[in-house]
Amino acid sequence: MSMIEMYVAGIALDARNGHPIVVLNDSDKRRALPIWIGMAEANAITRALDNLKPERPMTHDLLLNVITQLGYKVKQIEINELSSNTYFATIMLLINDPAHKLETIKPIDARPSDAIALALRAKAPIFVSAQVVADGTIPADFEKDEAEAEEFKKFIDGLKASDFQIPGSEQGPLKPADS
Repeated sequence: MSMIEMYVAGIALDARNGHPIVVLNDSDKRRALPIWIGMAEANAITRALDNLKPERPMTHDLLLNVITQLGYKVKQIEINELSSNTYFATIMLLINDPAHKLETIKPIDARPSDAIALALRAKAPIFVSAQVVADGTIPADFEKDEAEAEEFKKFIDGLKASDFQIPGSEQGPLKPADS
């Protein structure tokens, strides 16, 4: 499965109902993946983005502590499925033992919001499957999209039949057909 690394752009609020949305961007900031989440998870993600360290471990801090104390590290998280408007994620744990010769990975099913909160704390990459990117993202850079569309339109408008060559031949450019 092809995966695309994405980054947390921030938390937004849905103007219609006030529900929090975590927004992921691709590296070019051209595509945005909005995921509606709960208020507690939005708070956990915001705290991680702001590098706020609580006096006592919050739930995602506790989870990371348990993972590391058991000898694992968060290798990455993957948002790998979108079904009936619900996203599915997997936390990929890697045994954290330099003497261990085999790379043992343990996949753990998770909600994307929890996986993202954990990944931010563990400084682990966030990957999204190409299918989820295709199905769930929206354009994030309208100006650049419009500029590229205009540039492509100009290119197409400037094409002539003589710009093309018959495949497999060395006869030169195509000639316009007689009417």
